[in-house]
Amino acid sequence: MLKIGIIQGSVRQGRNGDAVAKWMHDFATKRNDDVAYEIVDLADYKLPFLGEELPAERQTDAEAAIKAWSEKIASFDGYIFVTPEYNHAIGGALKNALDFLNPEVNNKAAGFVGYGSLGGTRAHENLRLILGELQVADVRTAVTFSLMTDFENMSVFKPADFHADNANGMLDQVIAWSGALKTVRN
Repeated sequence: MLKIGIIQGSVRQGRNGDAVAKWMHDFATKRNDDVAYEIVDLADYKLPFLGEELPAERQTDAEAAIKAWSEKIASFDGYIFVTPEYNHAIGGALKNALDFLNPEVNNKAAGFVGYGSLGGTRAHENLRLILGELQVADVRTAVTFSLMTDFENMSVFKPADFHADNANGMLDQVIAWSGALKTVRN
């Protein structure tokens, strides 16, 4: 059975990502693909900034957070990154979290679910560059939610029905690539 992590990539207070990640998880699990899906909330990992000099009293907690993040991410065969778009890119917390990884994600697949004024598409392009360096194969089809049309008052998530086609396409690709790349890792 494949294990796919749905990475909630925002840590911002009042974030819209919780509703988007839950929607994606619920949508994926209803498909009965014989795939285990799990939401991984980046906010649950209190990662330091990469290279940050920490006082002695914070070092043990920081090392534990890095280890827990690494082990959780390593446990998956593929990923779905749920990310907002900030300034034409992913948020700093997600970039920082990815910088702590390398062998944990090599030869795995990823799909993207974005939200923002343009559906997070520029964040997806930014993720493609980062994940390419980490040897993660990203899939073509993405899910893009607009803050203007898929959120009431830009905060209450009410996705349009047509997003199901892209969600199915993205999941099909992530599952296929994750299965194929599992043979490479074995």
